[in-house]
Amino acid sequence: MSAKMNRRSFLSASAAAGAAGLLGGALLSSCSSGKPKPLREPGTYYIPELPDKAIGGRPLKAGLIGCGGRGNGAVNDLLAAADGITITALGDIFPDRIEATRKNIFEQHGQEIPADHCFTGFDAYQKVIDSGVDMVIVATPPVFRPTHFQYATSKGVHSFLEKPICVDAKGYRTIMATAKQAEAKGLSVVTGTQRHHQRAYVESFKKIQEGLIGEITGGNVYWNQGMLWYRERQAGWSDMEWMIRDWVNWKWLSGDHIVEQHVHNIDVFTWMLGAHPVKATGVGSRQRRITGDQYDNFSIDFEFDSGIHMHSFCRQIDGCSSNVSEFIQGSKGSWNSNDFAIRDLEGKILWQYDEEAAEKEFSQHNPYVLEHVDWVNHIRKGEAHVEAAETGQSSLAGIMGREAAYTGQTITWDQMSASDLDYMPEKLELGKMDMSKYTVPVPGTGK
Repeated sequence: MSAKMNRRSFLSASAAAGAAGLLGGALLSSCSSGKPKPLREPGTYYIPELPDKAIGGRPLKAGLIGCGGRGNGAVNDLLAAADGITITALGDIFPDRIEATRKNIFEQHGQEIPADHCFTGFDAYQKVIDSGVDMVIVATPPVFRPTHFQYATSKGVHSFLEKPICVDAKGYRTIMATAKQAEAKGLSVVTGTQRHHQRAYVESFKKIQEGLIGEITGGNVYWNQGMLWYRERQAGWSDMEWMIRDWVNWKWLSGDHIVEQHVHNIDVFTWMLGAHPVKATGVGSRQRRITGDQYDNFSIDFEFDSGIHMHSFCRQIDGCSSNVSEFIQGSKGSWNSNDFAIRDLEGKILWQYDEEAAEKEFSQHNPYVLEHVDWVNHIRKGEAHVEAAETGQSSLAGIMGREAAYTGQTITWDQMSASDLDYMPEKLELGKMDMSKYTVPVPGTGK
């Protein structure tokens, strides 16, 4: 497999070029002189249109698979992004999740979902997709997303896939194959890597592609914060029910937090560079986590085929310093997401995202809403737009880093992408599990 990303080659050049100028120079402030050599020519990479709201058009029926916090949030974002959208079907394993979401949608948006369009169980995703929806939000625990995307695509349904979109090598291969099928069917598939729809990141991406920092030579990416939520086991919960309700702490369901959360930051670097890493070496450990079988910190050295190295550092421990950001070094300067500024090698600011100009030009600045604006626009325009392959590669990069830390070995892209790693249990039912399989990984062979 080539280490160079397929930069949405399925988009027509005219569509990409037409979108390239829509954010406007009013958002940019630059005191650089001369014309730098571009990393890639305009029209060879995708720039989203980011109006405040999606265009009007035919009414669309949407379904939601996965009625947890992110699923409810995504529904709110979709309905804020476009008019003429009706939520017509819900699916989740647990009835209480369904009822909470029905209540949320009715109270906040005045839309009432009939009981016969609310589906529970592990096959609820099929029933939602078969209910007659045009589009579906997939916000289940990540391990299920490849299967749900595959089924939606087979039925010609447009998908929004929350990130990450796979947790193992088998899921990655399913995503990549399904992305090709979605492209062939002319579907719109947007993923939850919302930085691709955040104005400051998009404008930064454009300036980096224009060559303002020169050739990319390395970088650092971080997601360090306190502990995330967890669920203590309740009386009457089976092994499977507890694990799914506590999914963010179990590696088979979430992929561990280097994949589930830190994928955002890894994705920013691979997006800017236009390539995936070819090997990973790293460390990680579990020190404070209360439930599950995951680590709570990772430090990974990613190497790319050009010899570039990216350091990835993520941690979820209370009482430690926080940092969620990306830094990219180039041959002529650097970019930092903390202030969305590009500096030359002496530290002088060459360009910085103009927040004040953006505030005057636009009223919608929430990237979680804007990613749905882009999704709906492609659907209503009848344009194929599939982000799944790129996000699949970002997800596999996180998986590769995770396995490097778990095993203590250097893991290559070719090894990982061809691996038989499959986290899905043999049986999906709300019952007893062999919990001896779910232990915290220990690298190496020493005592």
